[in-house]
Amino acid sequence: MSGHSKWANIKHKKEKTDAQRAKVFTKIGKEITIAVKEGGGDPASNAKLRDLILKAKSNNVPNDNIERTIKKALGGSNENYEEIVYEGYGPAGIAVIVETTTDNRNRTAGNVRSYFSKYHGNMGQTGCVSYLFSEKGVIVIGNEDGDIDEDKLMELALESGAEDFAAEDEMFEIYTEPDDLYAVKEALEGAGYELLSAEKSKVPSNYVSLDSEDDIKFMELLIEKLEDDDDVMNVYHNWEN
Repeated sequence: MSGHSKWANIKHKKEKTDAQRAKVFTKIGKEITIAVKEGGGDPASNAKLRDLILKAKSNNVPNDNIERTIKKALGGSNENYEEIVYEGYGPAGIAVIVETTTDNRNRTAGNVRSYFSKYHGNMGQTGCVSYLFSEKGVIVIGNEDGDIDEDKLMELALESGAEDFAAEDEMFEIYTEPDDLYAVKEALEGAGYELLSAEKSKVPSNYVSLDSEDDIKFMELLIEKLEDDDDVMNVYHNWEN
């Protein structure tokens, strides 16, 4: 698995505009609304909400926004969302998982299907590619200045419960079992490390390269269109790029 979190590389190298940031806030707000309605507003007893608060903070969502969303959901918000996962194939058979939160499943399914079709992919049945991915906690620490001692960081991460560690492209990627994410995160922050993100993710077991310029272009467009869709929360794939 080492060195294979292209998800993290793409996510954290990409500059977010104010509009993109606002869209991220809105999407996470939908997920929080669902979590609160399902399990209440206390993150201590609602693991899903705890995950989402961590995700929100990793994406620089202000605490006020998080608290406002929780209170609104507790107050009987009439927004009714459901979570639906779609699976399919991009150009040249690249595996793609699309997690959505929607108040209109027909709209969302139609949009996702059209993106796959337009950019030389196709939707598949549930389970067609999910077996290629594992649920993991992924922590990303930037090292653009090169002043972090890799051996020291790796030792702390592994002692705290991490299961894998990779140094790649001016950043360190630390992998945990999903339930160990918080303990490792708190240990690293307690030691003074600044985290770029700490989230649960789907990590592919292997990656596939694309050689054709057309395939690369269409795969980039497929990811872009999916991520820009208001109903799409997360996009995971096994493209080595």
